[in-house]
Amino acid sequence: MKKRSIFLSPLALLFAVIATTMTACGQSKQNDTSNNPKNMETTKIKLTVTGGRTFTATLADNSSAEALRELIMKGDLTIEMEDYASMEKVGPIGTSLPRNDRPTTTSAGDIILYQGKYLVIYYDKNSWNFTRLGRIDNATADELKQALGSGDVTVTLSAE
Repeated sequence: MKKRSIFLSPLALLFAVIATTMTACGQSKQNDTSNNPKNMETTKIKLTVTGGRTFTATLADNSSAEALRELIMKGDLTIEMEDYASMEKVGPIGTSLPRNDRPTTTSAGDIILYQGKYLVIYYDKNSWNFTRLGRIDNATADELKQALGSGDVTVTLSAE
C-alpha cells in the first residue's frame, strides 16, 4: 500500500487560517456582547425636553454613537435646538464627533449627527448623507411634534 501525503497549497492554507480566525473572532465578539449586561445597558440614553417630557433612545452601533455615549457619561449634555423646515430640531453639540455619513432616509424619532457637530432630532422624513446616532424608543411622530413644539426647544441628553 502506497502512503499518501496531504499537501495544502499556500493559498488553501491561507484561506483555512482566515476562516478559522474569523470564526473564532466572531464567537469571541458575540460572547463578549451577550455576557456583558453593562454593555447592553449603555446603548440607552434619556432625552428630556423643555417642559419635562422624557424619552428613551437606543444608540446606533457606530463610533459616532459611542463618542456621544462617552460624552454623556461624563455628564448631562444640554442642547439648545432650533426648528428647521418643520421636520427636525437641530442644535450644536459643542464638540465634534466622528462622522459615519451614509445616504439615509430619516423618519420620526431618528437622532442624527450632522456635519459632525450638530445633533438633529427628526419628527418627519428627510433624505441626505447623515450619521445615524440612534432612535427614540416608542414615540409616534405626533407625540414628538407635541413634545418638541413648533419653535426652539432645549433638550438634555443623559445616561439612562
